Amino acid sequence: MDDAVVLFPSPPIGHLISMVELGKLILTFQPSLSIHILIISAPYSAGSTASYIADVATTIPSICFHHLPTITLPSTTTTSSRHHETLTFEVLRLSNPNVHQALLSISKTHKIKAFIVDFFCYASLSVAFQLNIPGYFFLTSGAGFLAIFMHLLTLHQNTTKSFKDLNAFLHVPGVPPIFSSDMILPVLDRNDKAYEYFLDVASSLSKSAGIIVNTFELLEARALKAISDGLCIPNSTTPPVYCIGPLIMTKNQTDGVTECLTWLDSQPSQSVIFLCFGSLGLFSKEQLREIAIGLERSGQRFLWVVRNPPSNSQRLAISAQPDPDLNSLLPDGFLDRTKERGLVVKLWAPQVAVLNHNSVGGFVTHCGWNSVLEAVCAGVPMVAWPLYAEQRINRVLLVEEMKIALPMKESENGFVTALEVEKRVIELMESESGKSVRKRTIAMKNAAKEALSEGGSSFVGLSRLAESWNRQ
Repeated sequence: MDDAVVLFPSPPIGHLISMVELGKLILTFQPSLSIHILIISAPYSAGSTASYIADVATTIPSICFHHLPTITLPSTTTTSSRHHETLTFEVLRLSNPNVHQALLSISKTHKIKAFIVDFFCYASLSVAFQLNIPGYFFLTSGAGFLAIFMHLLTLHQNTTKSFKDLNAFLHVPGVPPIFSSDMILPVLDRNDKAYEYFLDVASSLSKSAGIIVNTFELLEARALKAISDGLCIPNSTTPPVYCIGPLIMTKNQTDGVTECLTWLDSQPSQSVIFLCFGSLGLFSKEQLREIAIGLERSGQRFLWVVRNPPSNSQRLAISAQPDPDLNSLLPDGFLDRTKERGLVVKLWAPQVAVLNHNSVGGFVTHCGWNSVLEAVCAGVPMVAWPLYAEQRINRVLLVEEMKIALPMKESENGFVTALEVEKRVIELMESESGKSVRKRTIAMKNAAKEALSEGGSSFVGLSRLAESWNRQ
């Protein structure tokens, strides 16, 4: 009977890609294994993953995908929930019988060595335990976020207030103080269903066989030490933590989107600032105009990915996005006036290829962890402009702990002025503080390379993980 590892990502494409990359990495260590990935449909439109899955299935025969039956949530759930994360948790919880079925079916032909679940799929760990399969977490974010999350139960017990009303710094071992309102949106209100789910995740962490983190030791040394010293979960045992990163998609699909790469070819070395805000990030029309005015006034060369503003209250791109009409969204004449030094592309750009292009010298990012690691691996310094999920926490870590980004500062209501955009872009590209961030990012690029090479910290982390399966 062949050995297998089963992976269970949550639905969004960013989480799926990270999981597939983890599968590929495991195969480089144990080519005899087969990797089985359970796929579940999102309870909202998260963009199609079909072509990506088909591509992986054809190019890597050792990776096999299992599509679980679609769960339809009651309309009361979809309308009453303020956070798309709650919907994700609900769908995953209701999928447990299907997960059980899939694991039983795989175990007829394979010995399952490990069941590795995404953070959101924590409810399925109970299925693995019932079947006597070791269950691991895979965190698509960094160790700083893990430290905060491990400490969530302690933070919860230390106050009766919601984080949104606390108006104070939270002190967590291994990370800089985090202002209470910078916690992730779904946990700001302790009376919200999402808060309950996240508390459940936090208490599940210590029950797992181990936590696999997409980071590397030198990038987050202090957080990792606090975690391994048991300081983040004071009242329970801390499971082994395996750092195996940076795990990023090594190549983008660049077919048909070479316009921006061709344009970059004609720009001077490290002269272009790249603005891109992840697969879900959206800005209002007013905010897009402020960005445009700031970029124009900065005098810097730029490559900017623009999407349509959100419709009604939707802050995230969780439904199909039509092409934006740039002329109606951006200030009159902006495209003409900046055409010699700027390029605006619609909806999407091949981010990995762009960041690794010699002309790119800076990156204005939403601080999604995949984007952060891609910038680190390319040695490109950042301006941190968080929009959703754990990105406000990431900004604190990037600016204060890792020192590889400058902060974009927003007003009370989250709005960023043209003046702030102009100031930060110039600071990153031309000032002494920009130079210092650049130098530090390049040092981290070299450290990342070292971590993954034979004998490096992430190489050793993955070897330890693989060995723990072989001892069963």
